[in-house]
Amino acid sequence: MSQSQFVSKCTTDALQLAVTTLLHGNLVAFPTETVYGLGADALNKQAVARIYETKGRPADHPLIVHLHSMQVMGQWVEDVPEYAIALGRDFWPGPMTLIFKRSTLAQDFITGGQDTVGIRVPDHVVALALLEAFHTLGGGGIAAPSANRFGHVSPTTAQAVSDELSEYLRPEDQILDGGACTVGVESTIIDCTGPAPRILRPGGITIEMIKETTGLIPLQLVDSKEEIRVSGSLEKHYAPAAKVILDAAPDAGQGFIALKELVTPEGVIRLAAPINTDEFARDLYAALRKADEKGLAEVVVEQPQGDGIAIAIRDRLERASKGR
Repeated sequence: MSQSQFVSKCTTDALQLAVTTLLHGNLVAFPTETVYGLGADALNKQAVARIYETKGRPADHPLIVHLHSMQVMGQWVEDVPEYAIALGRDFWPGPMTLIFKRSTLAQDFITGGQDTVGIRVPDHVVALALLEAFHTLGGGGIAAPSANRFGHVSPTTAQAVSDELSEYLRPEDQILDGGACTVGVESTIIDCTGPAPRILRPGGITIEMIKETTGLIPLQLVDSKEEIRVSGSLEKHYAPAAKVILDAAPDAGQGFIALKELVTPEGVIRLAAPINTDEFARDLYAALRKADEKGLAEVVVEQPQGDGIAIAIRDRLERASKGR
């Protein structure tokens, strides 16, 4: 099957087909504001197993359950603290995943065998329309990691999903094309099982935003084998085939990603020149993919400094620099 046969423009008919595809136990890749997700019915063990198979993902690596509204979150979780309600009220729909004690609805094949589950309400018109239609026809949540092979660069366009996964998808599966993602890095993951919020993965919802909403100082993740396992937390992740080198002077023949103000040395291949950190996040994964498309062996990235989403960018790049 050709790549284009998988990809559907987001018409009403395509969304209806996508819901049917999910209810029949097949996979649908769909856009969110962060990256594209590879979705399956979160209550269907066989369908969820296909996510792991398609991605080449370790079975103990948990998935995030996507919902159309925080109002239905209670079916999936227990023990929701007041600060979590405040976070959901202020930042959902949005690039934030909250970790709670799971209910009996969230089974081991979703949680990686842990007693916690991640919940997210994405901020994308196509994702929300898909989730709401799925819910209306009796579906639960949609389990969805990023729509790429495990450890590789996350996709921010439907074409990137197709390039990465077409050979692993079945004819019954579908990719919904909702355009390029607007945030570009994965959601902030916040542990809500303790007395204060704890950031397990940085993203578009920043420390400052969490503090302002909750009145609490969020704790930062300390690496430990005792920690909750969450998506994108491995030392090596988000990596292209090209070697990623951080904060070095690029040489001729290398790719280069840096803020626009930094000049491209002669013979260096400029892959992205974002004007600010928001654009840096939006362009990063597409630029890393471009390095592979051009067959580059190495790509140098001058990391943005400061707080906010720059923290998330540096987190992804640190993991990418370790390889796959």
